[in-house]
Amino acid sequence: MAPVPITPRDLTRAEREVLEFMLSSDFDGVDLLRAQIPQCRVVAVWVPGQPSVDLAVPATVAPARVPDGEIPSGSEVRDRAGKYLGEVLVWVGGGYLSAIEYAWVTDEPPDRLPDVSTMKLV
Repeated sequence: MAPVPITPRDLTRAEREVLEFMLSSDFDGVDLLRAQIPQCRVVAVWVPGQPSVDLAVPATVAPARVPDGEIPSGSEVRDRAGKYLGEVLVWVGGGYLSAIEYAWVTDEPPDRLPDVSTMKLV
């Protein structure tokens, strides 16, 4: 399924918090990825009503020297009882933040990103 383009919009609070959390780990190029967050815009949804989104950062912002693909830190999502609910991944393309993916394992798809208090970097 191809992402559904939307009118570009600012990040929601939850999207910003997830990016900040996911980029709190230390790896080469992370500082430049963190610096992209204020300029980052949501440009597409993967499935309407679900939280995975495509991102765009203006080319006027410095790209990070990181490989294309997911950043080297992922995050498990667990409920209060410790049950595994899924994971959050952040994707990079051409040195720019390109997507937030919430991959869930529950019967019902989530309609929003998890609270960072339920996430653990792995």
